Amino acid sequence: MPEYLLRFVAWVLTHLVYRFKVRGSEYLPAQGPALLASNHVTYIDAVLLMAASPRPVRFLMDHQIFKVPVLGWLFRLSKAIPIAPHKEDPATYESAFAQAVQVLREGGVLGIFPEGALTRDGRMAEFKGGIMKIIEQARAEGVDAPVVPVALVNLWGSFFSRIELRGGKPVAMARPFRRGMFTRVGLNVGQPLPGQQVTPGSLRESVQKLSVEG
Repeated sequence: MPEYLLRFVAWVLTHLVYRFKVRGSEYLPAQGPALLASNHVTYIDAVLLMAASPRPVRFLMDHQIFKVPVLGWLFRLSKAIPIAPHKEDPATYESAFAQAVQVLREGGVLGIFPEGALTRDGRMAEFKGGIMKIIEQARAEGVDAPVVPVALVNLWGSFFSRIELRGGKPVAMARPFRRGMFTRVGLNVGQPLPGQQVTPGSLRESVQKLSVEG
């Protein structure tokens, strides 16, 4: 039932709210462990990736997003993995990486947003090193999972992006129809990269390149 519900929500978003186009869908893994590494533009990025993937995706997500009404419930339903800064909550931090590696060990698909937070200005931030920790821990357990770079495009400025300002701070979900209905958005998928060849910098370059294609 949760899978059906999540697919339904994804269908509504991609057919009624947006006009969603996926390019490079043949690169999405049909089987075996894999990481999907995406830029992070809106609160519903994970849902859009769910809609594009032929398989369920477990996401590693900032623990704060679970406090957002409705979305928090939805992500808990999808078994998203909460992560907090090590200084703030060491136990949650370490548990997140252990669960992420377990997803790969069991042959699943793990979704990660290497920027670590939503963009505040539409530009892609530097990728953090957490993805390297996951790759290295998985390899230590004999799991070589490819990394699939993906780029969400034309989502900045939509309802779920943090483009509005309130009290000088960027916020999302402030103007429901700021870009109207059926906005064209997309997901560009790149060729899988061997985990041992990935660095945060090179992965960011791959996602950046995909973000300006098509």
